[in-house]
Amino acid sequence: MGIAVSAMTWGTSHAQDEQESAEVYLEEYTDEFQENFFEALKQKGIQNYDRAIDLLLKCKQLEPDNSVVDYELGKAFLLDKQYIKAQEYAIAALISEPTDFWYADNLLNILEQQGSPLETIQERIPYANQKLKENLAVAYFKKQKYEEAKRILKELGTSRLVTELTEKINDSLQKGQELAKTPAPKLKEEESADPVAQLRAKIENLLATSNDGLLDVAKDALDNYPLQPYFYYAYGAALDRNGNSNKAIEVLESGLDYLLDDQQLANEMYRELSKAYTAIGNTQKANEYLNKINTGL
Repeated sequence: MGIAVSAMTWGTSHAQDEQESAEVYLEEYTDEFQENFFEALKQKGIQNYDRAIDLLLKCKQLEPDNSVVDYELGKAFLLDKQYIKAQEYAIAALISEPTDFWYADNLLNILEQQGSPLETIQERIPYANQKLKENLAVAYFKKQKYEEAKRILKELGTSRLVTELTEKINDSLQKGQELAKTPAPKLKEEESADPVAQLRAKIENLLATSNDGLLDVAKDALDNYPLQPYFYYAYGAALDRNGNSNKAIEVLESGLDYLLDDQQLANEMYRELSKAYTAIGNTQKANEYLNKINTGL
């Protein structure tokens, strides 16, 4: 039970499909838990971290084994600069859900703030898990810590993920600047067979006509093609439509890392981010993203 936050996991891990979205399954929680949890997210969004932590600790008492509460406590303590507590909760979340990208990414953020390498806590996490290693490599890549990412990739076997991410790392190292697009394979005039194009067309239709199935389709697309910024937009939009604005923000802002020259998509992501920040009551950030739509900056 909980909130799945594995939007950036590489490859398809159908064992996690039962945690099929980042939405909160409201019927599984008590009213008291819901009230405290959503108020905690609201307080965190307006930078009232002490209050957010207090509310999340109440949630922890109500649901001691809920990994999402551990994850959110790790984030809140990190924002409050209480790094040791943040680390403990982040590790607890990752032990509960070792295949979840966001849990791994959060732990690396905390370690980075402390200036601590992964090796200092490696024995405390299920590091042997293949999906966890993949997620760590992706997280390091996003942070432009290319050598760390390459070190982990060397521990993995041959796969599409390893090949694609290695190309991205090498290209980024060579250019020494913004992330480059993954070199597209030559399609030999078979664009109709391109799975990315097919998925995008399907998602565009769902976005325009109905929410039915959008969340699952967008999540699966992002799981399989995590270097495609459009799928971050789609998954973030789906999350926001399902009332999970905090997770929508996390997904959408991650997707901005992969944008290069697609201003139209950038504007759509800025617009969606503005809506999500408005939903959590952070009007300052909402207006910042609204302004980006016009300037493109």
